[in-house]
Amino acid sequence: MTGTFQAVLLTLVAAVAVPANAADYQIDPAHSFVQFRVQHLGYSWLYGRFNGVDGTFSYDAASPQGSSIQVNIDTTSIDTNHAERDKHLRSAEFLGVDTFGVATFTSTSFKGTGDSGVMTGVLNFHGVKKTIEIPLKKLGEGPDPWGGYRAGFEGTYTMTRADFGMDFDLGPASTTVELELGIEGTRKQ
Repeated sequence: MTGTFQAVLLTLVAAVAVPANAADYQIDPAHSFVQFRVQHLGYSWLYGRFNGVDGTFSYDAASPQGSSIQVNIDTTSIDTNHAERDKHLRSAEFLGVDTFGVATFTSTSFKGTGDSGVMTGVLNFHGVKKTIEIPLKKLGEGPDPWGGYRAGFEGTYTMTRADFGMDFDLGPASTTVELELGIEGTRKQ
């Protein structure tokens, strides 16, 4: 082999061997949410949200399989726009926030492209750990007006309440809760 050919070959091998570096992001609590809806007696939808969401994620559009996320949800921050109902939802009959004040989702893998896919991970909710899948879609990424860089994603998950130890009878139409997640993060410097 000639010296030039060897140098080119070594450069190519090094370029392939170096893994892509995912950027680390801090979840912006003011622009992230977990909202939900559940059937009310089968007649209408009850909507609510958890106002306290934080955490971190790593993301690289060129190598999305290395993406990961850790989300913390303050269950005491539940808000359905009705103080008495929120008090009941915080009680031991539902969320039991005195014992389970924080729910977490910790990813274990991602399959998809830089724009969409399925994030698999462990949801720890109401003292129960369960592996779940969340279909995700990237909403966008780019610079913000303050000199930072942001990325945003949305996802959905349908939770069966009994799987997480919440079996208070709300009628047959209310066995599941539809969750929508909106996560926006600021890239760490």
